[in-house]
Amino acid sequence: MKRPLDFKLYVITGENYHPGRGMLEVMEAALRGGADIVQLRDKMSPKRELIEKAKRLKELTAKYGVPLIVNDHPDVALAADADGVHLGQDDLPIEAARELLGPRRIIGISTHRIEQARAAERAGADYIGVGPVYPTGTKPGRQAVTTAYVAQAASEIAIPFVAIGGITETNAEEVLRAGARRLCAVSAIVGHDNPESVCRNLLGKINAWRLGEQVVFADSLSLSMPTRGDVREVEVVVNGRSERTQAATLLELAAEYKLESRSVVAELDGAVVPRQLWGETPLQGGCSVEFVHFVGGG
Repeated sequence: MKRPLDFKLYVITGENYHPGRGMLEVMEAALRGGADIVQLRDKMSPKRELIEKAKRLKELTAKYGVPLIVNDHPDVALAADADGVHLGQDDLPIEAARELLGPRRIIGISTHRIEQARAAERAGADYIGVGPVYPTGTKPGRQAVTTAYVAQAASEIAIPFVAIGGITETNAEEVLRAGARRLCAVSAIVGHDNPESVCRNLLGKINAWRLGEQVVFADSLSLSMPTRGDVREVEVVVNGRSERTQAATLLELAAEYKLESRSVVAELDGAVVPRQLWGETPLQGGCSVEFVHFVGGG
């Protein structure tokens, strides 16, 4: 049986970013720093050489108990006994890859707009990539999807998603604020003199946001519910208008506006709240809520 997939920091190889240093040396530094899923991405090597690289990298990731994903090539993944494959939108369909790889291996796919994310979820992908969030040298010419698409994915995609594309130590907080809880980087990690340090820093940022969600959840559990004779009512600002509501949580407020099943992103006092946390996010008097309804792609 395939174990449930969860990860925080996804690191992709990029040998062109570290001339003079070997791939295994750089990737082991990333693993020491906390990378918990690794992808072999090599668009240039012949298939035979790619298989050998994958086998060597598989030995390394197995030592750290971390899954190895192969970019583009299910056959290479099988030959190297890798843990899965990552597909592009123009690669083998997910259903066909699943037939080749079987039920136990991981299948991920890059997505650039919400329709592709929905399709990947329906087709049985184990995770999706959301990006490129910012312009990146690994995807030259590809238009950045911005953090707006990150927020869309956070609001409605149930399978794990990882934000990717131009993410650095400097802008990671923006991406996390938009709703991502898994980050991927290439040049910012493998192109750095100290990949281990960058990984630790990024992982610390991710953990801080995840811990913040746990605190919100614990606080919401401790709130006392109003009795029938003591109905709670607060004044909040909804999309710029002052309103009075009996809603105790963000989800109840969305239901009042018949938005709980719509494709919307919710911001509470300027911070995006992932949809899965709406029911656990309490409303306080004087807070400001923005519901943004998406009608098109990312």
